[in-house]
Amino acid sequence: MRRINAWAIAVALIGGITITSCFSESKNNAQQVRAEEDTSQFVTLTDVVPDAILEIRYYGTYNFVGTRIDGYEEPTALLSRVAADSLKAVSDDVKALGYRLKIYDAYRPQKGVDHFVRWAADIPDTLMKPYFYPDLDKSVLFEQEYIYEKSGHTRGSTVDLTLFDMTTEKELDMGGTFDWFGIESHPDYCGNPETGEYTGGSITAEQFANRMILRQAMLRHGFKPLDSEWWHFTLRDEPFPDTYFTFPVKKL
Repeated sequence: MRRINAWAIAVALIGGITITSCFSESKNNAQQVRAEEDTSQFVTLTDVVPDAILEIRYYGTYNFVGTRIDGYEEPTALLSRVAADSLKAVSDDVKALGYRLKIYDAYRPQKGVDHFVRWAADIPDTLMKPYFYPDLDKSVLFEQEYIYEKSGHTRGSTVDLTLFDMTTEKELDMGGTFDWFGIESHPDYCGNPETGEYTGGSITAEQFANRMILRQAMLRHGFKPLDSEWWHFTLRDEPFPDTYFTFPVKKL
């Protein structure tokens, strides 16, 4: 009887060691998240900036491709935590002027960028040409750097946005639409964005000044502009300058 008990105890102990070992190995594997898939330093933007208005163009079909973009599983916006905190400061600034932030896009997974690249290579697909690039031949999109194989959005600290006027309850008139492929989207179109001076042209002085309201608020709180898109800003000290994330856009 003693031998049986001793054997049973030995089996139990060995089994316990095996189970514990397997549990530990499983736990360690669960903690090993690839850098590109790690959401721990990201937030759902509206949790930090609750007044932001979301119009996530790549979740819907009104965008230059004309269909929902891969990787956009919910109509929400994600950003790195530090970028979201900086954007909250921007929001507080513009609210004092009577505006709210309206977000078109923020973090973009790599599969979304890959979708853009496939679309750009499919020259005959010009479904949305009248709305976003009527004067542009689609074959030049790579050459003229409208489409890239990598995007700052995928690093998690870039945002596309505009201002919403709380008095008129409309978007502020920027003299051009989001994702318009053309020089009209350049921040220096019809003016000098460094001085804020309007130099004249096809957008009005008021439209240029509206662009400058957004630009100056973003620059004050640590974002840097892009020289080809008035709506595009990246946190100057972005936390992941070399990481292109792959997790989908959905609430965290």
